[in-house]
Amino acid sequence: MSWHFTTDHHAFRDTVRPYLAADPARHTAMLTMLEMPEQLVGPCGWWVEAGGGEVGGAVLVAPAGVPLVAGAGEEAARALAVELPGVGEVTAVRGESEAVEVFARATGRAWAVTRRMRLFRLGELTPPEPAPKGAARTAGPADVPRALAWMREYARDIGEDPDADYRANVEGRIGGGRLSFWVAEDGEPLAMASMSPVVAGQARVSTVYTPPAHRGRGYGGAVTSVVSRAALDAGAEQVLLFTDLANPTSNALYQRLGYRPVLDHAAVAFG
Repeated sequence: MSWHFTTDHHAFRDTVRPYLAADPARHTAMLTMLEMPEQLVGPCGWWVEAGGGEVGGAVLVAPAGVPLVAGAGEEAARALAVELPGVGEVTAVRGESEAVEVFARATGRAWAVTRRMRLFRLGELTPPEPAPKGAARTAGPADVPRALAWMREYARDIGEDPDADYRANVEGRIGGGRLSFWVAEDGEPLAMASMSPVVAGQARVSTVYTPPAHRGRGYGGAVTSVVSRAALDAGAEQVLLFTDLANPTSNALYQRLGYRPVLDHAAVAFG
């Protein structure tokens, strides 16, 4: 089993996309990133060839230099710990829990799990009843400053870098009509959520954020329901989202909306 490396984003995407698309829910994160180049900086990736020369796993380096592991089994994860260029400089890694933890152990370095996540898939959408006061509104260009500020606060809440440059990310979501607000009767935004493009029949709801002053009133659930419906209307056969397992409130909320568990992911940091 051997890993292969390329710095060519298009070559990497063309090589691994059939493998990823064969199980789009499991590989939602990487599928989405490959179709949203504004989220990538200096894209480079690796793929592993399994029996018969077929792709059997993939690794994509995210903007912060944090590898994202998709679908690699134990043998491939152990091999990656040896063959990954600059493995000694990697500060963190994320992906499916088993593969990530096998990789971390195989490096021989000190490491700790910093976040455990669960991937959910929408069954039957069940909007909140009654809905909170207000209505949904698709964000427009004038909303970029607010969405950017909320994106930074969202990043802070989930333990990511709030000072990173999220402008291209936010502008891409808004330009594609994929970010929505739940707004009060006077038009004030109260919560936001977005969706990824539909790729290989799947779309993922993300960046569900409600400012602290507006929490506990159902706005996050309402806007998540609206964005989930928008993903279905856009042609998604599977609508997915990740939750932080340390947040029982959001996990319970998404299950009330009709989401069901698929598999677990983890983020690991090295000492």
